[in-house]
Amino acid sequence: MSTSPDAAQAPTRVSAPQGFLALELDGDGAHPAAWRKARHAPTGLLDGARIRATVLAAESAGFHVATFADGALPAGGAGITGRLNALQRAAFAGPVTSSLVLVPEVDTVYTEPFHVSTQLASLDYVSGGRAGWLVAASDNAADAAAVGRELVGGAGLAREAVDSVEVSRRLWDSWEDDAVIRDVATGRYLDVDKLHYADFAGDSYSIKGPSIIPRPLQGQVPVLAPAGLLSAEPLSAGSADALLVSAPTPELLSAEVADARAATPSAAIIAELDVVLDARGQDAAARLAELDAHSRWESPRARFVGSAAGLTELLADLLETVDGVRLHPAVLDVELEELARLVLPALRRRGRLAPVQPDTTFRELLGLPRPASRYAAPPAGAPSAVHPAAHPAARQGENND
Repeated sequence: MSTSPDAAQAPTRVSAPQGFLALELDGDGAHPAAWRKARHAPTGLLDGARIRATVLAAESAGFHVATFADGALPAGGAGITGRLNALQRAAFAGPVTSSLVLVPEVDTVYTEPFHVSTQLASLDYVSGGRAGWLVAASDNAADAAAVGRELVGGAGLAREAVDSVEVSRRLWDSWEDDAVIRDVATGRYLDVDKLHYADFAGDSYSIKGPSIIPRPLQGQVPVLAPAGLLSAEPLSAGSADALLVSAPTPELLSAEVADARAATPSAAIIAELDVVLDARGQDAAARLAELDAHSRWESPRARFVGSAAGLTELLADLLETVDGVRLHPAVLDVELEELARLVLPALRRRGRLAPVQPDTTFRELLGLPRPASRYAAPPAGAPSAVHPAAHPAARQGENND
């Protein structure tokens, strides 16, 4: 697999002494039977009030990041009739939150990259610079059929993911930061000399550009990818800003984290952890057994089952070696309450969590500088990193991929 010669190089991260916590907010929880213990009517999953309540609860609890899963619902999901698009949920949450980073999962195989880039840029605007992108690569035949494409598998999944990220980064850069001038005297809204062609040609599609929306507030929306999706070459070129690392057990997670850190030192490392806690006077193991009696929970992630104090110890240890941990609660309504009441306050007393501050961008949380557009003219005396892009003014209609 090869990357474009003008692909952005991985930025230098500034390591933070404290870590962050992310919370997956899809549905009623990570367990397939979580809906049986939810505190709302089934139709609540398709209601904005539910989104508002969960994101505000996560923000109030002190979580730094919320992620939103997407894609086809698993087969046999009794009682689950649908879900809202992840980007739509994140966009709805943008104006009602002030500090929570919002990271929707967006497919790179069966979603047009031109639309992905513009939607994520819009999310960055409505959230005030708190957007991220969790890269997915669907191998589901139903997803392919829905858009009339042949199923992509094997190495093709990684190639599509790399290409989609590269296209999005080019389109975000296709507007220089000061391209919007709003010159009332001349009636000009844009300086067309500061818009550029993306000029991408891949195996499956080509993109001319420029984008149809100004550059995101963060310059580049941070990209998260599951470890193993992308190979070493695109990772070293900066395709992903953070890696999500999984392992079958908590004991094996540390080894996976060490391997990921060694392989991609420029990327933030985020550990994945399923969580079942003692709650409401019921033992965590008993709660899990009750849920499994309805539908067994199969997950590739490490799982903690136990007390809030035990989880606090595990997270404190993990945050010594990772930049963040993403928690997948078995039942969102139940686990979130225990996390907010017992776990996050204990971690803050230990000084293990980064402070939560309104208007902090995702790049700032990850310790990443705001990058300059690759197409912008370098400062006087600095070498040019890329060839100047062709002037786009005469070909504004060639935006579609």
